[in-house]
Amino acid sequence: MPGLPGRHGLWPVFIMSASALPLPETTLPPLLAPRTWLRVLMMLLLLSVVITAFSCTQCWGDWERLLITFIITFAYSTGLWLTNGFAVDWLNRYASWKESLTRRLVLTLLVSLGGSLLVIVAINAAWRIILMDATLASLVSKPEWSGYAFPLLITVICSLIMHSRSFLLSWREALVRNERLQKEMAQAEAETLRQQLDPHFLFNSLNALTSLVEEQPQLAVRFIRQLSQVYRYVLAARGREVVSLRDELEFAKSFLFLQRIRYGEALQVTLPPLSSISPQAVVPPLSLQLLLENALKHNVATSSQPLQVAIELDEAGRHLRVRNSLRPRRVAPGECAGIGLPNLTGRYRHLTTEPVQIVRSDTEFVVTLPVLELTTA
Repeated sequence: MPGLPGRHGLWPVFIMSASALPLPETTLPPLLAPRTWLRVLMMLLLLSVVITAFSCTQCWGDWERLLITFIITFAYSTGLWLTNGFAVDWLNRYASWKESLTRRLVLTLLVSLGGSLLVIVAINAAWRIILMDATLASLVSKPEWSGYAFPLLITVICSLIMHSRSFLLSWREALVRNERLQKEMAQAEAETLRQQLDPHFLFNSLNALTSLVEEQPQLAVRFIRQLSQVYRYVLAARGREVVSLRDELEFAKSFLFLQRIRYGEALQVTLPPLSSISPQAVVPPLSLQLLLENALKHNVATSSQPLQVAIELDEAGRHLRVRNSLRPRRVAPGECAGIGLPNLTGRYRHLTTEPVQIVRSDTEFVVTLPVLELTTA
């Protein structure tokens, strides 16, 4: 049949077919999904029409030749898309980029090149047998391999470009996932710390309250109010990354009031005046409670040798320093999990690049917290 496109006239078809290779693995939809089939079919039909119109301008006016060229173009593009699409889907499952980059790259080249070659040879042989009256024996005895070199080269180049993009997208997705997991871990640690209020604190508070109810009823009423303030603050701080430094210090006052009932003259604490604190100053919630509880738990406190705790704000209002006298006591196994300070420093790493400073000398233990500033847009 005269006027059929020769092998050189089909190079644009191969180029278009290569461009119809599967999407990267990060966006590749299931190949058997009905919507996917419909979307791909429409894309291949549209591209086949465009490529046919521009690659066979001599076919204009010859509807039979134009139709044959379109059918051949559509066959190549569909065959290559299906072959490479299922191949890449298989590679994504059994040879992921994450497992071995070199192995995935080699398999991609082999599968893409081998699959594309089979499709090209099969479709080329089919249209020559059907439309040019060639025989299978003649095609086998005299294969025209030279006609496949350039189209295969274009296919490989396009495949490398697409898979390079696939690798970069997978790498970026892995980075985003890793960052999200780190953030979720930091938030989980923060939530654990926010919910952490030593059970011994409640037990000791109730014991102290029992004594006060019998001996000093008025002080017992005040004790109950301060205890409710403590737990009200704990509930309000849940789910928040930062709280006002003023609120944190008010909470510390309530917490220390309860502790003074228990320790009496064995605990001496100084606090900065609230008037010296900026309304925009914020810190992670329960930071002071953790440091105060840490000081009480790890040090001996007696009336003759009281535990001295000082909470100080520097002149610039940028650092909050919590210092306590150091007289270590032996902590019973299970009484201290050792996660308080690491969790606090981790929460600060999530909020700022400025670190928490921890200094221990022979006489005192000092923790310096960066004071954050709440900015409004």
